[in-house]
Amino acid sequence: MRQINLLPWRTELREKKKKEYLTALGVSALVGFIFWMTTHFFFETLIDHQNQRNGFLKAEIKKLDRKIIEIKELEKEREKLIARMTAVEELQSSRHLAVRLFDELSRTLPDGVYLTELEQKNNEAKIKGVAQSNARVSNFMRKLEASNWLYEPKLTIIETKLNEDKRTSEFTLQVKQKTDNTGVIQ
Repeated sequence: MRQINLLPWRTELREKKKKEYLTALGVSALVGFIFWMTTHFFFETLIDHQNQRNGFLKAEIKKLDRKIIEIKELEKEREKLIARMTAVEELQSSRHLAVRLFDELSRTLPDGVYLTELEQKNNEAKIKGVAQSNARVSNFMRKLEASNWLYEPKLTIIETKLNEDKRTSEFTLQVKQKTDNTGVIQ
């Protein structure tokens, strides 16, 4: 029988399979690398796009924050303007009060009583003066009580003093001014 050497054929087959295996391994590595690069590029693109959106949102938030600050400043200015308008309205509604107070005081002031100081706050007036006697101060207070516009005169201080051999009474009293139902002084 003839002897056939199968070893070189097996070696060739083994070499051929080894080449095929290495080729398949190289192609798989190349496909894996291409897949990895494509996936990496895709996710990098998504991340960049999201970062751009985040940047846009941050810029818009800053704009809105500035607008909120402007709105708060405008609201403060509005409150100041409203306060000024209210003050002007109060002054407009009460500008005749000083004239009316002086008119009423001149009607109720008896002879021998002189006013030295007058202070008005809200609906109260503080009156300081000098009278020839305590009786004239009492008469002044009765006339204030009878007034249609003034009420509740309250004597806080009365001092009798001797000036140039004349006896006088220095007094301080408070009187309230009548208001209507809305709180406006009549």
